[in-house]
Formats: sequence, structure tokens, C-alpha cells
Amino acid sequence: MWFIFALITALAWGAADLFYKKGTDSNDKFSHIKIVIIVGLVMGIHGTAYMFIQGIAFDPIDLIRYFPVSALYILSMAIGYIGLRYLDLSIASPVQNSSGAVTAILLFIFFTHELGIVEILGVAIITLGVIGIAILEKNAEHAALRASSTQIDKKYQIGFMAILFPILYCIIDGLGTFADAIYLDELSLISEDSALLAYEFTFFFCAVLSFVYLKFVKKQQLNVFKERDKGCAAILETTGQFFYVFAMSNNAIIAAPLIASYSIFSIILARIFLKERLSKIQYAVIVVVIIGIALLGIADEL
Repeated sequence: MWFIFALITALAWGAADLFYKKGTDSNDKFSHIKIVIIVGLVMGIHGTAYMFIQGIAFDPIDLIRYFPVSALYILSMAIGYIGLRYLDLSIASPVQNSSGAVTAILLFIFFTHELGIVEILGVAIITLGVIGIAILEKNAEHAALRASSTQIDKKYQIGFMAILFPILYCIIDGLGTFADAIYLDELSLISEDSALLAYEFTFFFCAVLSFVYLKFVKKQQLNVFKERDKGCAAILETTGQFFYVFAMSNNAIIAAPLIASYSIFSIILARIFLKERLSKIQYAVIVVVIIGIALLGIADEL
């Protein structure tokens, strides 16, 4: 089932990427804080409902036990939200999602894993495909910028600070996923339900602190009911997180690169719903990544 859970996570987070970008205002320097607040609010509501519906006796100590993982994830996501103000999603998402390769490498180095040839081939194809689509998107973006005679929106301009955020996200998220693999799979330090609730409640506490900062320190207003794109992103983010912990608890070294391929899904969805076009080589790379995902699915059944 880990494969199905990982695939659902990738689809949910790929769709979330679209709404994150749509809900990001390059002229609003507090946009990333507002996203943190709304995502934390949705996660808090989901965590509370899930705990009561399932009758889970949550131990508050798990908040502390799981905090290193939660902190790395939340920090990487905040950095990613800031980066969306400066960099096109088509470039930011693939660079950020190279974190799956970072995680797989770390797990392979520090823990003993016996991977079959099909699994190795699948992981390699997905990783190279994600990197390849990032290069193609970057080249296409540069060509569009050179050919355009109109002023480009600030959030699509490429500079040192813009590319720095996705790289930082990649490193920190990769370390977070590595730590998660240790907690959920390698050493089983915490159960899936406890990890999910600890993360969602930690994110909720961050949202509360962010709201206090935004409202009373920066004197900014936030009406969550008018932030539809951010709300949709938060719901999809939470959906992905729910399935993510169960995928990572069963086969982390394979699940991490597969989940990281959600950048491919975000690009496909962008082309479908935003009516953007893909070149033939971009279609080819996406097909290659899908083949890699299919190989992992086959390996799971062997």
C-alpha cells in the first residue's frame, strides 16, 4: 500500500503547488506568513477531527519527540513559500523536489538496504527526470524572458535570491525527510498517527504565533475566507501529509524519490488548467518519469 499512498501524496502536493503559486502575491511581503497561517489552521482542524474520530489518545510528549522533524519540514516550507514570490513554479518546484534524491542517498549511506534492479532503475529514472524537467523549464523561462518586450512580473524574475530559496528548501526538506525515515521506518521511534498529529499540531502552533505577529506586530489584516487559493492549497497540502506518513513508514528509501516527483504532476496540471504548452522533449521527459513510477509500482508487486 505504500506505493498507492506515495502516489496520492504526489498528486495532492502537485495540485497544491498550483494553488500556492496562484495565492502568492509578489507585492505582498507578508504573503508567505499568510500561507503558513492558513495551512496551519487547516492542519490543526484536520488533526483535531482525526484524533477524535479515530479515538486516538495523543501524548503531548510526541510533540517534543517529533519536533526535530516538524521543525525541518516547517522551516523548509516557509522558505519555499518565500521563494514563490520570486521564482516561477516551473523552476522552483523541480529544484525543490530534488530533495527526494538527497533523502535516498542519505538513507543508502547510513542504513543497510537491499534494493532490486527494478527499484534502483525506477529511482534513478525519476530522479534524473525531475532534474531534466527542471533544466528544460529553466531554459524555456530564459527564452521567454529574452523574447518578451513587456515588463515581467517580479515573481517570475530569476536572480541569486530567487534560486537560493529552492536550493535551501531542497537541502532542509531532504534532511527532514531523512529524519522522518529514521523516525517512521528505520528505527520506528513513533507511530504513523502520532507523527501525523504531532506535525499538524506543531504547524498549528506556528500558525497561531504567525497570526499574532501579523495581526498585532505588523498590523496586517487577514480574512481567511477571501483567500480561496491559499485555502485550496492548504487542504491539498494536508491531504498529502495524511498519506505521506503512511508511505514513509513502510518503504522510505523508495517512497521519498517517488513523492518528490510531484513536481511533474504540478507541471502537468499547470498545462491542463492554465492552458500552457509543453514541448515535445518536455512530454518525453514526463513520460520517462511516469515509466519510472510504473517500475516502482511493479517492484512493489514482485
